[in-house]
Amino acid sequence: MMQNVHLAPETDEDDLYSGYNDYNPIYDIEELENDAAFQQAVRTSHGRRPPITAKISSTAVTRPIATGYGSKTSLASSIGRPMTGAIQDGVTRPMTAVRAAGFTKTALRGSAFDPLGQSRGPAPPLEAKKKDSPEEKIKQLEKEVNELVEESCTASSCGDLKLALEKAKDAGRKERVLVRQREQVTTPENINLDLTYSVLFNLASQYSVNEMYAEALNTYQVIVKNKMFSNAGILKMNMGNIYLKQRNYSKAIKFYRMALDQVPSVNKQMRIKIMQNIGVTFIQAGQYSDAINSYEHIMSMAPNLKAGYNLTICYFAVGDREKMKKAFQKLIAVPLEIDEDKYISPSDDPHTNLVTEAIKNDHLRQMECERKAMAEKYIMTSAKLIAPVIETSFAAGYDWCVEVVKASQYVELANDLEINKAVTYLRQKDYNQAVEILKVLEKKDSRVKSAAATNLSALYYMGKDFAQASSYADIAVNSDRYNPAALTNKGNTVFANGDYEKAAEFYKEALRNDSSCTEALYNIGLTYEKLNRLDEALDCFLKLHAILRNSAEVLYQIANIYELMENPSQAIEWLMQVVSVVPTDPQVLSKLGELYDHEGDKSQAFQYYYESYRYFPCNIEVIEWLGAYYIDTQFWEKAIQYFERASLMQPTQVKWQLMVASCFRRSGNYQKALDTYKDTHRKFPENVECLRFLVRLCTDLGLKDAQEYARKLKRLEKMKEIREQFRSNHCI
Repeated sequence: MMQNVHLAPETDEDDLYSGYNDYNPIYDIEELENDAAFQQAVRTSHGRRPPITAKISSTAVTRPIATGYGSKTSLASSIGRPMTGAIQDGVTRPMTAVRAAGFTKTALRGSAFDPLGQSRGPAPPLEAKKKDSPEEKIKQLEKEVNELVEESCTASSCGDLKLALEKAKDAGRKERVLVRQREQVTTPENINLDLTYSVLFNLASQYSVNEMYAEALNTYQVIVKNKMFSNAGILKMNMGNIYLKQRNYSKAIKFYRMALDQVPSVNKQMRIKIMQNIGVTFIQAGQYSDAINSYEHIMSMAPNLKAGYNLTICYFAVGDREKMKKAFQKLIAVPLEIDEDKYISPSDDPHTNLVTEAIKNDHLRQMECERKAMAEKYIMTSAKLIAPVIETSFAAGYDWCVEVVKASQYVELANDLEINKAVTYLRQKDYNQAVEILKVLEKKDSRVKSAAATNLSALYYMGKDFAQASSYADIAVNSDRYNPAALTNKGNTVFANGDYEKAAEFYKEALRNDSSCTEALYNIGLTYEKLNRLDEALDCFLKLHAILRNSAEVLYQIANIYELMENPSQAIEWLMQVVSVVPTDPQVLSKLGELYDHEGDKSQAFQYYYESYRYFPCNIEVIEWLGAYYIDTQFWEKAIQYFERASLMQPTQVKWQLMVASCFRRSGNYQKALDTYKDTHRKFPENVECLRFLVRLCTDLGLKDAQEYARKLKRLEKMKEIREQFRSNHCI
């Protein structure tokens, strides 16, 4: 078979593609840039063909002549006849009036060789856009208005309400200019109503959030009264909201009902929202029966969590027990419309598993979790509210709520209600009942077990039973290792036993499980303070201050750390912040007085010590300092007042009565001083110092009692020497 196949030889003369790449190098335009002769010809007049021209008479009369090239000006001869040999610009005259379609070389005949098109000159400039035209001005102004509205909305969302209002006002001014210009150019029918509506609506909204309610209402009225705006009547609901903020409940209800009349019945969701607003207004106005009618209507049409919760509150306000129970049952019966099964992968298909994992924490799932959390909050709050009043006792009321919850879709809330029942017992100071309930819950599933054990640990810790507190803390931690409250309680029991390093480890683990556990962060700061790791303690309290900006306890601890670090100026600064939060705390005020006293500023120290004494006149240290201050300033009468108060507070302390007598003596009231010393001697006959002052004072006054007091003084001093010798002999 291969014998019949003939292969063409390589030197076959009849090759179809032979000579395909052969060409005349003259036509190689790519090499023109490197051709020296060609470049010289282009730059100079070398090689140019002279154009064919005719002599033009100065007296010749010319007239246009129509040719196939269009209307051109031809050259005339001296006798007035047009030339036939050539036309202007060196282009030869066509041989015939009939011209072939397409490309022709006629136009290039007689022209100079110009392959680069340099003789054509630069391209004509593009026609400039007419910016001054009315239409362009209107478009530009409309764009500016839209940008201002967007900037206003952005500023409002960022919290810069003042800037948002300014932008909204600018948009309103420019929009009015735009309307006037558009009316001058076009007909009134071409006005952009959507832009006008958005500008006015945004302006009214910004007035409202800036609490400029009168201006907001006026702007809304402009929109509502304009019949050209479709569906503008719904904005009466916004006007009702403003009247509600102003507590003008009658007008708020009026506008809500006007808005309700203008919403079509097919828009059920909007009608429900307006009716909810009406119900809220009735509640704030104290008209609970009218609010009940609104919420009952909502629960019959489209039951929702907020309406059920508010209905329960209304029946609680009017004291109707049976209706409270029914409203609570309606609240629990509201469907959540959450399908938990779709988050469980039913098969081993990797694609299905991947999709399931992807939707486990998407935005829809987060919304469902928020809705469920809100439902649980409403149910728990309602149960805590009505349980004490729906039955003869709060325990029976809680039992009824627990049974209802167990029969619903919120079964897991039953145990939480039991814990709340225990907390209620604690509030009533029924410690044993609370412990019994928690011990029962401690035997249930792990989640409830951990919560109950955590509460039991806290109860025993507050009762100073650290062994039981530690035991239940261990149970709570073993049930749920990620429970930050349980770990914090365990750390507290270890801290109470003095093992600060181990306590710090439990607090750290609690923070790893929940970085927002402020109790653990506070306690670890105290632990570092006990360990004298002041820098780490300061870091903990500063972090806590970033979370709890106005916590007086945190501010005081920061000031205390600075005092331990021997930085009194910083300590004073932080204590001043504490005073700004709790201006009537006597302990903080006395601490400020102490720091100023150490700094040598007696006047500031006196001010804060005196303020502390005003709020708490029983602090003996403050009283002593104030008395000493008046002695230093030689205001003896003032000092006597404080020392007399101290002697009343501590009647067994002889020093206060001696200080009173000393003030009388220094002020020159010797008789009063003598009486005080005698009275003190009767109460404390073995006080040597009192006898010494009596001897000196009686001697100065020339009284006979001086000798008697001198004998008593010698006897007391001798007895004192004997006692000291006896003690020294015993010690040996």
